[in-house]
Amino acid sequence: MNDLNWVGWAASAILIATLVKQIHTQWHAEEVESVSVWLFVGQIAASIGFVIYSISVSNWVFVVTNSLILVTAVVGQVLYWVRSKET
Repeated sequence: MNDLNWVGWAASAILIATLVKQIHTQWHAEEVESVSVWLFVGQIAASIGFVIYSISVSNWVFVVTNSLILVTAVVGQVLYWVRSKET
């Protein structure tokens, strides 16, 4: 393992923690309109591209990070749909 891989893993953990907090905040928000559906659509598309790229260059920090970002985008999109049907 490269000596600086820990920096990538630490940055990944911070990013994923902030995305999970955003989903938690969104879940408890009164208005679903405060979040754009295009945020998640764009995030899903970009994450798929980044996962493919990261695999092709064998960068496992980014494979894991972008895969988890993809999961948070899908959860955010599903949450958006669920919450918009409730209102």
